[in-house]
Amino acid sequence: GKTNIVEAIHFLSIARSFRGAENAELIENKRQFATIEARVVEDTTTKDIVAILTPTSKKVSCNGKQVKKISDLSKLINVIVFQPKDSLMFSDSPLVRRNFLDVNLSKKSPIYLENLMMFEKLLRERNSLLKDDGFDKVQLNVVTEQLIKVQEVIVKYRLAYIDELNQVLSKIITQLKGEEENAKLVYEPFIKLDGDFSLMCARAYERILESDVKHKATQLGIHREDFKLILNGKDISVQGSQGENRIAVIALKIAPYFLIEDKELKPIIVLDDVMSELDSEHKERLIAFVKGLGQVFITSTNTLVKNASVYEVKQHNITRRNAKW
Repeated sequence: GKTNIVEAIHFLSIARSFRGAENAELIENKRQFATIEARVVEDTTTKDIVAILTPTSKKVSCNGKQVKKISDLSKLINVIVFQPKDSLMFSDSPLVRRNFLDVNLSKKSPIYLENLMMFEKLLRERNSLLKDDGFDKVQLNVVTEQLIKVQEVIVKYRLAYIDELNQVLSKIITQLKGEEENAKLVYEPFIKLDGDFSLMCARAYERILESDVKHKATQLGIHREDFKLILNGKDISVQGSQGENRIAVIALKIAPYFLIEDKELKPIIVLDDVMSELDSEHKERLIAFVKGLGQVFITSTNTLVKNASVYEVKQHNITRRNAKW
């Protein structure tokens, strides 16, 4: 039941489950809909947010007014989540790492989100053309040109964001581990930005066209990109221990907090079962670190944080009480 609570908090910031669950899976059996209600208080501003889910739809409103764009949700309530499976981020599929970039950049920049949505639309259109044996080559060229244009914007935003993350990542890992660490994210764009992007990209699509037609899919693009983490000169996905990966991913997940200057837009931090595989020293360091942040929710089977408010989940009921010590 603990994860259900933090999942509900996260849902309000992005209108979807961080577990990837469909709407129907979030609704209690035999119920037709589910409701999430939250009151967010920032200084003198109060926001009453309500999300209503059915198996086929979702609606979110703030102070009685419907929120029409997902990009507007993170302005109302921004949430960062770490869950146990995130420890595998750097050994998992590149899709997981791209999702990390896309979610955080979409919250930060409406321009990025707009271009990402346009890319996905154009990619579907291009793939649809490739599936047709008698496709119109002129139309394919037009779609490819549009695809190139939006991808240049996306690649530039991703590179800039990786640079921003690198400004804070080593410091966070050092504080969590208690020893000096040198961490660097290395982004691998599908086309280098050291020349004429449009020209180089067009040539690349031309070279791979025959293969695209054969596979009936677009094989080149930002949907194939990746990034890796080099920790103290070593690729953490190859040479990093389980503990190093866990600490590094916790640090990476928290890092966007420090890239947001506006206090009112600072995210709520949700750490789901984060303590289960940390030793006592690293638990203490993590708790000391997050105490310096804003609002933080930590799920655990034990009371871990002195003077914290505790929400006890038992038999599907939640009771708020003060910590015992």
